[in-house]
Amino acid sequence: MTDFAPHRLLAASEVPAWDVETEVAIVGFGIAGACAAIEAAEAGARVTLFEATSGSGGASALSGGEMYIGGGGGTDAQRAAGFADTTEALEGYLMMAGGPDADPAKVRLYAAESLDHYQWLKDQGVPYKGSFLPGKIIEPAEDDTLIWSGSEAAWPFAETATPAPRGHTIQWMGWGGGRKLIDILETRVRALGVNVHTDARTLCLVGDKGRVVGVVVRIDGKPLYVRASKGVILATGGFCMNAEMVRRYAPGALRASEPIGENDNGSGILMGMAAGGDAIHMDEFFTTCPWIMPESLVKGIFVNERGQRFINEDCYHGRVSRTMLDQPGERVFLLVDNEIFGRPIDLARIEIAAVGDSWAEVERELGLPEATLAATVETFNRYAAEGHDPIYHKAPEWLKVLDRGPFAALELNFRTSFFSFFTLGGLNTLPTGEVLDRAGQPIAGLYAAGRATCGLPRWGHGYSSGMSLADGSFFGRMAGRRAATAVGESIVR
Repeated sequence: MTDFAPHRLLAASEVPAWDVETEVAIVGFGIAGACAAIEAAEAGARVTLFEATSGSGGASALSGGEMYIGGGGGTDAQRAAGFADTTEALEGYLMMAGGPDADPAKVRLYAAESLDHYQWLKDQGVPYKGSFLPGKIIEPAEDDTLIWSGSEAAWPFAETATPAPRGHTIQWMGWGGGRKLIDILETRVRALGVNVHTDARTLCLVGDKGRVVGVVVRIDGKPLYVRASKGVILATGGFCMNAEMVRRYAPGALRASEPIGENDNGSGILMGMAAGGDAIHMDEFFTTCPWIMPESLVKGIFVNERGQRFINEDCYHGRVSRTMLDQPGERVFLLVDNEIFGRPIDLARIEIAAVGDSWAEVERELGLPEATLAATVETFNRYAAEGHDPIYHKAPEWLKVLDRGPFAALELNFRTSFFSFFTLGGLNTLPTGEVLDRAGQPIAGLYAAGRATCGLPRWGHGYSSGMSLADGSFFGRMAGRRAATAVGESIVR
């Protein structure tokens, strides 16, 4: 009996007969797979899509339905709110957000075509109200479109790229618009005649003489051999739900408690690696604890278990949360005074660790060494009274002298508080979606998009809300287009 496994590439010579013939085979029906299917079908290719679960969705359907979009003078929502965004500013921000190894080719392409991509989404039927919601939020509570969804207005990003809000959320009342977004794209996929198979788990890739030529899929308990004459697109998501892969590649994420990714088991990444693909930045991950609600808490300051401050708190909540995990110990503390105190949302599972009539008393209640936390607050307050933060450069609008007692330390505990996470590492690809080997050469017949790849978001300390959906949808389209126009090759045994 043939041993099928994602980490094993099946030789074409081992295929007894092809059960299904298609031109482009797509694995995964989240946003990357859906957009790849639409683009490939519109280019005239015969497309077959396989989804392991009983319907479309993946991690995309668990999201808020938010895209990171801008540049080119601004979207309609940006312009209406008074923001004339530029391609140069969008590109500059994405280069910083992508981290030390941001992909300049992908960033340039996305920045140049972001507005066209926005129009493409509208053309598929995705609705946007167009209204702007100022302030620091995670998702619109109603059906507004435009929000600040990253660290655009915070140091050091604001010094490199002119700030503008770029989070564009689908028109949807309340949280969780990702499901509606995927439903709209699924309708388009099916209208184009894509052959969709659900409850179809892809077991492995099939290769022949250095080229990927198909996949093996289990449907109704039986393996089916699928030949894809133009190529296979992997759109299977990341690996946050695969505990073994997290331990091996991203052990830092083990400090976070809540993986987000319905079926992100890393299978596509393993299949790509089996075909010779290079997986990069596998240690990178996003995490957040939703501590910024109520918004007044942003005016507090974070300290670690040594009483030391470690970041400007007006950054994107994910950047702040990711930096928390870099701190020693199991806890960090958000220091607030009576004027800005508010109960964090229940989801965050943030507790009051200490209260006192002075910061020295709070320090003692936390069991910290004398003149550690109190000295940190004293230094912060001195500069905040002068209207600046020379240590971490917190913006003046978020500076507040913490001098209205009583005082409190809110505890964010890595073991008990809600720290959601997902992985950012994956297959190395060209902007066209072609998977690269370790020598940087494309593997014939193999493409990938979304969190199975290492795309625009590849640095946990720079992530912004909407980057994953933007990356998956846009580069899913690029992969679908490239695969559909590829010259197919017949199998020679």
